[in-house]
Amino acid sequence: MSFIDIDRLRASLLREPAHGEPVREQGSDDQVLAPAAVLFPIVERDDGHTVLFTQRTAHLRDHAGQVSFPGGRVEADDPSPVHTALRETEEEIGLGREHVEVLGFLPEYLTSTGFAVTPVVALVRPPFELAVDPFEVAEAFEVPLAFLLDPANHKRHSLHYRGALHHFYAMPYGDYFIWGATAGMIRSLTERLA
Repeated sequence: MSFIDIDRLRASLLREPAHGEPVREQGSDDQVLAPAAVLFPIVERDDGHTVLFTQRTAHLRDHAGQVSFPGGRVEADDPSPVHTALRETEEEIGLGREHVEVLGFLPEYLTSTGFAVTPVVALVRPPFELAVDPFEVAEAFEVPLAFLLDPANHKRHSLHYRGALHHFYAMPYGDYFIWGATAGMIRSLTERLA
């Protein structure tokens, strides 16, 4: 594994959420989008940086069974996307905010499934223990950041969805298939660091 220059990473990010041009998935233009936020958690391990993901449970209404960042819909009493991302992360995997240092934001990500997602990029410092909510999360796992940022690992795929052919990227890693909005946000970071 390898380490990333955190100062370079911070400099590549937006200082405020929802600034700049959003990233649009094919099919996101013709619908009302619900505001959401996710935490893009980069874990500082002794042998290199990793990214912490969740695998959603199979019975959920939205994105069932998919690999995702912890996060969810903005609630009425959430004062900011950072608050939403941290609250959802605590609820889903039990990661306390005392372990999380927010570094900045990626451009808003507009999904074809009806969400306007603010990705909150953060550094996570161990030691920490996770307490996974078994209703929402089947598993939490980490993938080396260097693997995710290597364009050679970004595989192009397509599928038919709502009567149209959609193209997307995926980053298969072992038994995990990282795709959709999650892979789109990883590509967004990759492009900003390039």
